[in-house]
Amino acid sequence: MDREIYGRMREVEDRHWWFRGRRKIVTQTLADLGLSRSCQILDAGCGTGGNLELLSGFGTTTGMEADDEALAFASERGLAAVMKGHLPDGMPSFGRKFDLVVLLDVLEHIDRDRESLAALRTVMQPGAHVLITVPAFSFLWSKHDEIHHHKRRYVRSSLRRVIEAAGLKTIRMTYFNTVLFPLIAAVRLKERYLPPQDAMGELTVPGAAVNGVLESVLRFEGGVMRRMGLPFGVSLLAVARNAG
Repeated sequence: MDREIYGRMREVEDRHWWFRGRRKIVTQTLADLGLSRSCQILDAGCGTGGNLELLSGFGTTTGMEADDEALAFASERGLAAVMKGHLPDGMPSFGRKFDLVVLLDVLEHIDRDRESLAALRTVMQPGAHVLITVPAFSFLWSKHDEIHHHKRRYVRSSLRRVIEAAGLKTIRMTYFNTVLFPLIAAVRLKERYLPPQDAMGELTVPGAAVNGVLESVLRFEGGVMRRMGLPFGVSLLAVARNAG
């Protein structure tokens, strides 16, 4: 991603409705996995470290990040060891295998997505889980994807194909950010013809009332997702298992 984005992300990710809402969904998803208290967790592509605190509540967490600036921000939090590394060919020597690997909006940045998941599988325990979130639906491609250096957006079939080609078994998949889908889709499609004046406007925290309402929408969806999958959304979540 552009370096300016990392600085903006570090400023807002603890307060912005999107990051807070996604963390709630991730927390609920992990709670349903019944992880051991001694769980070893890898946050692959941890960015500026906004998810390290929640992951550390489920076990001993290690971060991995390719960008030096983002790595420095993540390390400053003091919540987990953060190591320099990139997928698929530049992973560090962790000295352990993991019970859970998390890629939160990471896979879409990588040219070789299947190879990256296959590389991560080599550092996963048998029976370990991987939790993935990615942006959904190619027709939503916009300036947002370009400035974040996305390579692609996914649908269920394309993400499942990548997961299973890497030797993992998909056990759950659902879209999310569904309620806001019509509004976000309209904004993204408009950007094809009328680029936004502020290319990073989505990394600006709205007023407290609006921010709270939008976060509540994602929290509500998180509750629904525990009972049933959502049929469409701006994002896609998958849980897979290392059956080998």
